[in-house]
Amino acid sequence: MYNKQTPLKWGIMGAGNIAGAFANGLKTSKTGRLTAVGSRSMEKAAAFAAKHAPDATSFGDYQALLDSDTFDAVYIATPHPEHVKWAIRAAKAGKHILCEKPAGMNYAEVLAMVDAARTAGVFFMEAFMYRCHPIMDQLREKIASGAIGEVRALRAAFSFSCQRNLEGRLLNRDLGGGGILDVGCYPVSFARMIAGAMDGKPFADPVDVAGFAHIPTDSRVDEWASATLKFSNGLVASVSCGVQLNLPSEGVIYGSEGSIEFTNPWIPSRNGGAVSFTIHAKDGKVEETVTASLPEGEAVLYGCEADTVAAHIDDLEAPAMSGSDSLGNARALDKWRRSVKLEYPGESLIDLSGPYDGPLTQVHLQAEYHAKVAGVEKPVSRLVIGSIGFESPAQMAMMYDRFFEKGGNAIDTSWHYGFGKMDTMIGAWLRSRDVREQVVIIAKGAHTPWCTPENFKIQLDLSLGYLGTEYADIYMLHRDNTEIPVGEFVDAMEVERLAGRIRSYGGSNWSRERVDEANEYAARVGAMGFTVLSNQFSLARMVNPVWKGCLAASSAEDRAWLEERKISLMPWSSQARGFFTDRSGPDQLGDKELADSWYSDDNWKRKSRCFELAKHLGVSPVTIAAAYVLSQPFATFPLIGPVLPWEMDDSFAALEIQLDIAHCSWLNLETEERPF
Repeated sequence: MYNKQTPLKWGIMGAGNIAGAFANGLKTSKTGRLTAVGSRSMEKAAAFAAKHAPDATSFGDYQALLDSDTFDAVYIATPHPEHVKWAIRAAKAGKHILCEKPAGMNYAEVLAMVDAARTAGVFFMEAFMYRCHPIMDQLREKIASGAIGEVRALRAAFSFSCQRNLEGRLLNRDLGGGGILDVGCYPVSFARMIAGAMDGKPFADPVDVAGFAHIPTDSRVDEWASATLKFSNGLVASVSCGVQLNLPSEGVIYGSEGSIEFTNPWIPSRNGGAVSFTIHAKDGKVEETVTASLPEGEAVLYGCEADTVAAHIDDLEAPAMSGSDSLGNARALDKWRRSVKLEYPGESLIDLSGPYDGPLTQVHLQAEYHAKVAGVEKPVSRLVIGSIGFESPAQMAMMYDRFFEKGGNAIDTSWHYGFGKMDTMIGAWLRSRDVREQVVIIAKGAHTPWCTPENFKIQLDLSLGYLGTEYADIYMLHRDNTEIPVGEFVDAMEVERLAGRIRSYGGSNWSRERVDEANEYAARVGAMGFTVLSNQFSLARMVNPVWKGCLAASSAEDRAWLEERKISLMPWSSQARGFFTDRSGPDQLGDKELADSWYSDDNWKRKSRCFELAKHLGVSPVTIAAAYVLSQPFATFPLIGPVLPWEMDDSFAALEIQLDIAHCSWLNLETEERPF
């Protein structure tokens, strides 16, 4: 690996024009040299190496390139639909990564790439070379210092007119063609950088994005497009792009006391070493020209980019374009594309791309991390992943892939979630991964106001259709309706169980009394009865119901009842919806739902103890909160709702921690005696 005492050895993946530009840049780099080239054919790789670095080793296969020990960092210059696959594989191979923009086709892909690099402990940066030029530091300083007063608006554009070839990359939908991804990413990243500089931060993300685009029926990609980005600090940015359009490449920033004009900020050294932007007063007169220099030649900027990687390689990311910055840019581009209804293959509700890094391989957790639920033949993972909170089907699929590969196999859904939308997304994931018989589907229906036996059957029919499966492993009535005799619900559920359409059943937000009544009736008629309950349970006490009709099962009486009845508890909001993170605090009232449901003096004391134990054990407080639920003397299968990979890691870490009675009692304020 690179030790900064010797040149950073680079491998280039791809042998196209942009790869050639980077190879030329490496010749001017102070820190790096090209030692390996990979292409889809040995002939192309060898020809590229002969032109740019005759001593470099050539590979006619990308995986062979990554498997070699001839370099430390890889520049990924393949078409962008291939970035995610090769970035993940590069991380697994221990290679530092500079990935050509856009890093991924969407937010989910970039999230997977950032996570892979983070997990492997390697550097990752999206290759926005303009961000590495020292002129950008000066631009941010002028914005932060108020050189043009209060910044209010911004105009930025990047476009060109390519040959109209529908088979070529730029106009081919299957290859990720179109302007928004190829060049629109530049003005969006510029606007986000300026918005951040206004607040003294590296970047800021827009709160709203509204876009328009010209998408012909033959190419089916955005040939030219514009968008307006609104930021919380008041900045309104207008951005434009195109691959069949010639606009001036520029970035113009408007403030209360003047403006800043930057011509061609995307390739600032194209016309030589000196680069400048101009500050204008209110009357338009030039007040100042700010200049920064690199040695002459466009290639030098790519060398500066390579040197940026080397300078920050131990930090695993660079301030020029951090992983968080790339994620924010991808999210903004997703919003722009959604507003113009532009989807690429594999992104839709029913058409999901397969796993980014090949077929799923489940790493089975130890046996004690799965448990038996009556009526369900498969072992059920102690952690159950939810189905809401994802920004896109692609993000959901990426997170489910990760959950599955870590050993999770239980998924919670409901017809009520989007009236079948979540069921449909899960069904698409099951089919595209071919894992239905390895997964435990926990479905729900008959939510108020449709909480009747008749509606239960209707919604079961719908859910099974959306899921594309003949049965649900576990089915729960999403609410109770005490006006209906409990035996009618049991009879209806039992009919479906005997028909093989559900294997086990229970209720969500049902009282102890009604569950007892249901099981007493089931015993009389020879039915299975309720085997599962899904009420709220967490270390934090639910002060007020999150939603109308919600019930908790965390009192001492509830816990004793669960232990005696041997009913499996699948608690929702098992980590109190973010209460055990820095999102909550007595003075943090922005999230009304969080404050109404969890803020109380006793819960602040529980949170304090949770943080204290987490520090003692060297884990996250969220991990302790999950471990508390898992360590009860009755079977628990907490529902978790991670939307980021590292959130999932915190939950899985709880499986490695077994809290004893003393720990649980102290955390829950039942004793003052500290157990450590």
